[in-house]
Amino acid sequence: MDTPKPAQRDRPRKTEAPKRAPGRPAAADSPDLRERLLDAAIACYARQGIAATSLRTIAAEAGVNPALLHYYFGDKEQLQRAVSGERLLPLVLSLRDGLGDENGDVFDLIGRFVANIGRIVETHPWLPSLWVREVLCEGGALRETLLYDKIGPLLPRMLAARFAQAQAQGRINADLDPRLLMVSLIGLTLFPAASAPIWRHLFGAEDLDLAAQRRHALALLDRGLTP
Repeated sequence: MDTPKPAQRDRPRKTEAPKRAPGRPAAADSPDLRERLLDAAIACYARQGIAATSLRTIAAEAGVNPALLHYYFGDKEQLQRAVSGERLLPLVLSLRDGLGDENGDVFDLIGRFVANIGRIVETHPWLPSLWVREVLCEGGALRETLLYDKIGPLLPRMLAARFAQAQAQGRINADLDPRLLMVSLIGLTLFPAASAPIWRHLFGAEDLDLAAQRRHALALLDRGLTP
C-alpha cells in the first residue's frame, strides 16, 4: 500500500523585479534626475564656461555617475542643446510674453522689460554671467545657436521695431537710435547684475540690490527718452 504523501504547503513565490531596459542605469528611475542634471550643467557653464566644462564635471556637480549624462543626453553637444532649449529659451519667451500689448505705450513696454529682467535674474542668478561669457564674449558657445538664430528674431528686433514706431510718432527722443536703445536696455539690466560683485566691492555698495538697480535703470531711461 502506498504511503500517502504529506500535503505540500503553498510556498510564496518570489516576486520578480521589474526588468530594466538594457543599458539603463538604476539611478535613471529617479523622476527628477533629468532636471537636476540640467541644473548642474547650467551651474557649471556659468561658473567656468561651456568649453571648459566636461560631462564628468557636470556629473560631479550633480553627484551622479557620468553614465547618466550619456544615458539622458548622449554627448556634450546634445546636452548643450538641451540646456539652450529647455532652460534659456523659455526665459526669453517668458520675457517677451510679459511685455504686454504690442500696441501699448512704449514707456510701459520699457518698464515691463526692466522689471521682468529683474525678476528673471532674481530667480535665475546664473543668467547674467552665462550671458556675458557665452553670448557677448568672442567665441561664446551660445552666440550663433541661441542669440542669432533664436533670441534675435524673438526679442531684440521686435523691440527695436517698436521703438522706431514710437519715435516716428514723436513719443521718444528723435536723437536716439532704436537699435541702440535695445542695447542700452541690456546694458542697464544684465550688465549691472553680471558685474555686481565688482562694483559692490569697489563702492562698498551692498545696499544696491536688484530692486535698486531696477529703480535706477527706469529713472535713467525715463529722463533719456523724453522728447
